Amino acid sequence: MLKNLTQYFGQDGLAPTSTEHRSLGFSGTVALWLGANVVVTTILTGMLLVPDLPFLHAMLIVLIGSGIGILPLVMVGIMGQRTGLTTMVLARGSYGPLGAKLPSLVNLLTLLAWSWIQALLAGMSLNYAVEQITGYSNLPLFTILCETLVLLIALRGHLGIERVERWAAVGMLLLSGAVFYAMSQHFEFSSLVNMAQEPRNGITAGIAFDIVIATAFSWIPLAADYNRNCRSQGVAAMGTWVGYVVATLLAMGLGATVSGFSVLTGMEQTYDPAVLLSGFGFGMPAAIVVFLSVMTTNVMCVYSASLSYLNISPRTKFWKPALVIGVLSILGSQIPGILDNFQNFLLIIGSVFIPAFAVLIADYYLIHRGHYSVTDLLSEDGGRYSYLAGVNPAAFVAYGLGALLAYYWGWVSPLAFGASLPVFLITAAGYTVLRRWVLVPKAQLA
Repeated sequence: MLKNLTQYFGQDGLAPTSTEHRSLGFSGTVALWLGANVVVTTILTGMLLVPDLPFLHAMLIVLIGSGIGILPLVMVGIMGQRTGLTTMVLARGSYGPLGAKLPSLVNLLTLLAWSWIQALLAGMSLNYAVEQITGYSNLPLFTILCETLVLLIALRGHLGIERVERWAAVGMLLLSGAVFYAMSQHFEFSSLVNMAQEPRNGITAGIAFDIVIATAFSWIPLAADYNRNCRSQGVAAMGTWVGYVVATLLAMGLGATVSGFSVLTGMEQTYDPAVLLSGFGFGMPAAIVVFLSVMTTNVMCVYSASLSYLNISPRTKFWKPALVIGVLSILGSQIPGILDNFQNFLLIIGSVFIPAFAVLIADYYLIHRGHYSVTDLLSEDGGRYSYLAGVNPAAFVAYGLGALLAYYWGWVSPLAFGASLPVFLITAAGYTVLRRWVLVPKAQLA
């Protein structure tokens, strides 16, 4: 019976996506990344910015930070479109076939943590909606139901995700418009713009820029997983940039707006638009926005976490890790207090992923001049990317130095303008020098 059931699951794997099966056009790519990032965790990030920063100042930081921060993601997405390979298979080119298992494991664990947070938030929004209609409230039950639906969609593979994301993106845009309209009817936006600064979350302009950059970097591990299905490099680049930047402005703008109005009206500061608008009859549309956004993002997390596992154990069938990861997400969402350290979680992501992908991007575009051998990347011994016993020492030395800089400039002695860009550029430059002239592994250049 199980064998009959698995025929309905996605057959996704590490093999390159063939040209004829690349189904994502420009509108689909925009919808994918818009649906991914109009999510309550991004709304929560926007909430952290106001009233610590003036509203317009915060939105300018969001625009500049997302516009710049998305560029590495676009570059990794283009790598996926050119080769048809997932992000973690591409990491074999820079870290080696054995070395790439470490970033795969880190990515798997990070996406699991994301999934826990988002499963709980989806459960909260569904619980709110049901309670408003029926009076019944059961947060653990609705969290489990939400994550079960996520698992069923993820098991269908990338085609199921693309179909869901298109409709969810349209729904979120319409409902977000309704939420902003409701706020305009009951609050004065001029008072938000003129709102005085008030330190509440310890957010400076530099920290805000860092958080926005870190939010963009948190998506890099997923970039090639989805953009390998794009029809062209132009579609992959422009569709991703437009979808992500619009989504970030919308979501963080909504979070900053809701946070500002909740403070101005003397309410407890909240990131949940359903709470703020419930008194005006618009809590339900807001709850649906949150529900749709979290569900679509969580599906992508479970899917990419499964692909990361496949890079560690390539002979496993896709549905097996997807099923286990979905179950672990359900269990993790029940952990008390997982939302309490969300800001620190974002900064940790920046420390982990920024130097890791600076190495990957520098290796592909500077060392190998924009070309990897797909055959060698997929070979068991790594072919020309075997390096030293399957590990590229230059990559790990550069990554270690970058991670130390990220920790020092992010936690010990924070830079006024943020650590993200300096860490990325220094790590990329450091790796290039190490790879060419210091720690030169015995591998052929493509």
